[in-house]
Amino acid sequence: MLKRKDVYIRDPFIVPVESEGVYYMFGTTDRNCWRDQIATGFDYYITKDLENYDGPHPAFRPPEGFWANKNFWAPEVHKYGDRYYLFATFIADGYNRGTQILVSDELGGPYLPHSDKAVTPAEWMALDGTLFVDDKGDPWMVFCHEWVQIYDGTICAVKLTKDLKERAGEVVTLFAASEAPWTRSIRVVHGRDCYVTDGPFFYRTKNNKLLLLWSSFVEDNTYAIGFSHSESGAITGPWIHEEKPLYDQDAGHGMLFRNFDGRLMLTIHTPNKIGAERPIFIELIEENDSLYLKE
Repeated sequence: MLKRKDVYIRDPFIVPVESEGVYYMFGTTDRNCWRDQIATGFDYYITKDLENYDGPHPAFRPPEGFWANKNFWAPEVHKYGDRYYLFATFIADGYNRGTQILVSDELGGPYLPHSDKAVTPAEWMALDGTLFVDDKGDPWMVFCHEWVQIYDGTICAVKLTKDLKERAGEVVTLFAASEAPWTRSIRVVHGRDCYVTDGPFFYRTKNNKLLLLWSSFVEDNTYAIGFSHSESGAITGPWIHEEKPLYDQDAGHGMLFRNFDGRLMLTIHTPNKIGAERPIFIELIEENDSLYLKE
């Protein structure tokens, strides 16, 4: 059994299983995830109290002939129909970074390839795909078009086929990182400021207002997380951005869940430093269709 402070993980993603009284925690678990080395796969942990963890347990190991072998990042697990779908980012020599969809009949896996390679456009550097199902029951993938290719990273959406195997429409750009008042450039490349978009995640308020949680950087290249809301209530926006980030203490790539007491929790990794990342949990308050840290 491991304590939370001893669990290495980036991009933590929690799936509560109330019938078992446990939470499954997925995330980027390869310690060499940033390096030009062969990736291992994805692991998960099981916890009853978000402080003591059993694991790691293997969720995905690439099968023979799998197209990607580096940068296995940010797995998210979503139940859709009666199966579990894992959205994760991959790359390999000769391929751009992108989000592929894996599938399993069981929450703990093993997960196997479902889509044919990445669902994001092959010519794009893209990452951090998440599932969104609209009011008509149509599935979408929302993801980031990466700053390393376009300087000002964007968050994009594309409708998927009902079986989640491929794109079913054209990619729509929702907004660019620089549009939010709180983001700052992380560097200047070829005379252009570079702004990051990371980790989109959707949340519906009690009044059915649609919020989008996402990460970027503030002053001094400090990792932070903020949110935007859809003025129309639809995934296509327009998206209105908060003036300030929700949390700006060198932490990000988060998601929201309710614990077994019904409290709304934000999970993120911190610090944003290679090898030192750990999961933390912060209680939030929803008020007037907005989110606040609980004092």
